[in-house]
Amino acid sequence: MEPVVINFPQYTKDELVDILLKQRPSSHSVEFYKNYIKLVLSVFYLATKGLPELKHQVQLHFKAYCEPLEKGEADEHDIRLLWRNIEPQLKKSMSSVYLREVSSAQYERMQQLTETAPTDQSHFKSALTNKMELPYYTKFLLIAAYLASYNPARTDRRFFMKHHGKQRKTQAMIKAKERSSSQLVGPKPFPLDRLLAIFYSIIDDKVTPTANIFSQISTLVTLRLVTQIGGNDQLDSPKYKCAVTLDFIRNVARMVSFDVVRYLYDYA
Repeated sequence: MEPVVINFPQYTKDELVDILLKQRPSSHSVEFYKNYIKLVLSVFYLATKGLPELKHQVQLHFKAYCEPLEKGEADEHDIRLLWRNIEPQLKKSMSSVYLREVSSAQYERMQQLTETAPTDQSHFKSALTNKMELPYYTKFLLIAAYLASYNPARTDRRFFMKHHGKQRKTQAMIKAKERSSSQLVGPKPFPLDRLLAIFYSIIDDKVTPTANIFSQISTLVTLRLVTQIGGNDQLDSPKYKCAVTLDFIRNVARMVSFDVVRYLYDYA
């Protein structure tokens, strides 16, 4: 019997400020800590709205933010000076933050799993699913990778272009008899641009292309859920291949209420 996964709406910025304000040190005023939280959110909010990660970032940089106060170089109202003191540190942290809702503690567990991964990759991926929750957008990137691996590229227009129209059933039935099942043949490599095209097609939200999207793809590679074909010399046109099973991707798709089977060529 599987647990029921309920996805709640993401917190608004004001809600996050109110929640994060509850961890305010008693030695500092509400106004001072609230201004600090808003500064941190101004950097990380577009990258992640996940409370665990934002809480971690707020706690991580507060000591450095207060250093000018302790040295007598500023008071609580010198927000610009305090900001300049942590700006480089925030930018450095930003480079490692994904478009995600995963906490740093979860990321450490993910790293431990990959470092101690057994030869049996199916067991490893099953353990990975139980140990961590993929971020919302990363789930769709993984789904897109699976669809790109198991669908012929020529079918992308049929499945992912809106207002394309329905395929005739008779033609689909004939093809079904003639073709070899992609599930039996295995995943095929696909280029990055195809992955992104499918991702932007299946995601309901309007997602702006950013470096964080590519960071998410790298994370999927690190977790061995997606494999990169070839070495680092293919930076101009890297190719990937999805490394998860149908059961795995159906479980991921279920979490975001996405009917992945509907978009699979073998089942159309």
